[in-house]
Formats: sequence, C-alpha cells, structure tokens
Amino acid sequence: GLSQYSSDPRTEWDLSAYSTRDQVLEAMRNLRYKGGNTFTGLALTHVLEQNLKPDAGARLEAEKLVILLTDGKSQDDANLAAQTLKNLGIEIFAIGVKNADEVELKQVASEPLELTVYNVLDFPLLSSLVGKLTRVLCTRIKEKSNKESADIPVNTGPQLSPTDLKISAVTSKSMHLTWSPPLRPPKKYRIVYYPSKGGIPKEVILDGAVSSLRLSNLTSHTEYLVSVFPIYDTVVGDGLRGVTSTLPLSSPRSLRVSELSHNSIRLSWKAAQGATQYLVLCSAAPDRAED
Repeated sequence: GLSQYSSDPRTEWDLSAYSTRDQVLEAMRNLRYKGGNTFTGLALTHVLEQNLKPDAGARLEAEKLVILLTDGKSQDDANLAAQTLKNLGIEIFAIGVKNADEVELKQVASEPLELTVYNVLDFPLLSSLVGKLTRVLCTRIKEKSNKESADIPVNTGPQLSPTDLKISAVTSKSMHLTWSPPLRPPKKYRIVYYPSKGGIPKEVILDGAVSSLRLSNLTSHTEYLVSVFPIYDTVVGDGLRGVTSTLPLSSPRSLRVSELSHNSIRLSWKAAQGATQYLVLCSAAPDRAED
C-alpha cells in the first residue's frame, strides 16, 4: 500500500489493490508526485486509521510494517503519532532524503535504529538502499512471525468494532461521547477529534474497559469530527465516526438605552451566561441613519 502526504495525506492504493509485483511497479510508474508541506504526524495517523484497517487489506495475522520516506523536518508532532503505531506493534522504518532531520528520523523509527534508519543526500541515491532494505525487511518479518504464535481470528466485523456512537451534553466548549463496545474487548481505545474545517487533530487514549469520554476545552460554534478506534495487540479495529457542532457562546439580550444627555447615555442589558467581561463599542451614526 502507498500514501503520499503534504498537509493532507492521500492514499494512492491500499494493501489489497494489487496482487503482483508487476502491478505495483506499474502503479509506481504512474504515480504523480505530491508537493507541499511536511505534516508527518498527520500522515502516520492517516496510515494507521485508513491504510492498516482490515477493510483496506490489512490481515490480522500479518506483520505490520511502515516505511516512511521524507525529505524534510515535520511541521507537526511526528514522534507522538509514531509512538502510537509502535505501541500497537507496528514497525517503522524511516528513510530521509536531502533535508530530512536525522534526530527526528531516529525518534520516529523502531529499534534497532541501525536497521531502521537510513539517510541519503539525494533521491537518485535511494537506489543504493534497495538491496539492503529488502533483506532487512524480509528478515524482520520472518523473525517477528516466528515469535508470534497467538491464534488471532481472521474474521473482523462486529467482533472488533464498537457500535452506536452517541454524542450528547453538547455545550459551547464540551461534549460527551458514549459507544457500545465490540464483542471482543479491546486493549485500549484511541479517540481522535478535530474541527471539520481544518485544525490539528487531538487524541485521547482510554482503557479498553471504558466506553465513554467527555471532550472539553473545545472551540465554540465549531463543527467537530470525532473518531473512536479500538486497539488490540496486533491490529486496530474499524472505527466509529461522528460529527457535531459545539454551541455558540450565549449573547447579551434586551439592550436598553436611557438617561440621554448632550454627551452621555446609559446602556443596560440582560447578562450573557458565563461571560466574565463585556466589550462595548460606540461610534457616531452615519448621516441619515436612524437616530
């Protein structure tokens, strides 16, 4: 599978898209380069949520490997997103080109770093890594496969997926989430939320025995996208998604004007709930405006 990223990650093809080497190489030849920013953390989150799902071809019994190719320093927190993947047993190889930050590559990559971190001065030099990287990847898969003996069911569906996401008690700065757990209890839940019109995703990790959460410190009058993902030892189940808007802040009401003089007026109004201060703006009305 392959995804490109800048400020918005884009899946080029899923794990289940092609079944032969020639098909993958043909897809690579037709790939159109995506320029732009370097939001590596958002890209790793995209890979976890979109590309490593059973629906995208990720088999529960298969080892999960992510190869990150980047030519710059991330503009968001790549380390936090990478740690989430690594905590799920997903192995990350980090390859830097040109202006990549080697310190960041080492933070993102899995141990041992001498096998998982590579850095070259320019794109043509990537060809020199292919042979070694192929051998390392195949060896790591064999090593990990031999260690894993747990019998993990291949069937997903409701067994690994929570249902019935409900969003309630919505205020101008908070909301409450509840959901029904899957038949097979997860190890943890990962809740991701962010404004639908753009914003840095935030996440909360919960114990798998918990099935509710209150989100706070939200922005008023804003539509939020919310996702709930069940996390197991070797896979992330299908997530629940919901959307809702926080309420606008309450407004003052019933503005009244009294005690007019040649250079003063008195204003009074009904208070806005929760307001700690008021800003009063006053300007002369334009000519011919209502007195």
